[in-house]
Amino acid sequence: MTNTDYKKLERTFRTKEAVRKTITYILLGVWALIVLFPFYWMVLSSVKTYSAYNNEKIPEVITLSPTVENYIKAFTEVNLGGYFVNTLIFTVITTLIMLIVVILAAYAFSRLRFRGRELLFTLFLALMMIPNELVVITNFVTISNLDLRNTFTGLILPSVTSVFYIYLLKENFAMIPDELYYAAKVDGTSDFKYLLKVMVPISKPTIVTITILKVIECWNSYVWPRLVTDDEKYYLVSNGIQYIRENGFGRQDIPAMMAAVVVVSLPLIILFLFFRNQIMAGVSRGGTKG
Repeated sequence: MTNTDYKKLERTFRTKEAVRKTITYILLGVWALIVLFPFYWMVLSSVKTYSAYNNEKIPEVITLSPTVENYIKAFTEVNLGGYFVNTLIFTVITTLIMLIVVILAAYAFSRLRFRGRELLFTLFLALMMIPNELVVITNFVTISNLDLRNTFTGLILPSVTSVFYIYLLKENFAMIPDELYYAAKVDGTSDFKYLLKVMVPISKPTIVTITILKVIECWNSYVWPRLVTDDEKYYLVSNGIQYIRENGFGRQDIPAMMAAVVVVSLPLIILFLFFRNQIMAGVSRGGTKG
């Protein structure tokens, strides 16, 4: 083939590649608009006045007179601040305890040698096959029998461990060379010190991912808090939003309700935007064994 033919092939390839990328970006852009539009509509509704929202015969996709009045209502007319505090307490304590349990369990299954370890881990993984509904029922009966309903202890206890997170971290720990462990033992390092000084720092991306996912899980928790709390002072934000919709201004003042939903959603959106790379890196690393 002559140089002219090579140049024609190269131009053809570049044209096809440009067309492919253009189509891909257009499709991704359309999909992004579809996904983001409900959130945009929620934010838009939250900055409209009650009268402007109700007087719209055709919904407007933009407003020229935004207001923060609805956000003030969300914190003054209902106990949204209290729901935030409850959720923060629940999320922080649950995540900290879960991290301790998950790290210790993952270390035991990945590094310690004891009889029946593989069988025990297999049985442990089998727990993932049990439907969540059955677990919720047994947990509810246990918490009720212990008289822990309407307490933070009752909210927190069933959420302090996760088979999936233990498996994810265990696979990550298993990737660390055994030579590091043997060298540490020669230097007289205890297992606990080796875990804190070597394994945890090496596995930091996965641990950060687990932490973020657990925070999101706790923040969005709905079914379990709904079951074990019927006292408003223990409501989390998810249950609080439902309570506002049923007993507060939610059915009448839609803009104020949308403002409350935006306030509840915003922390998780910010968290994901800041740590999305760590989440992807931690999951991919934890699921790859080499």
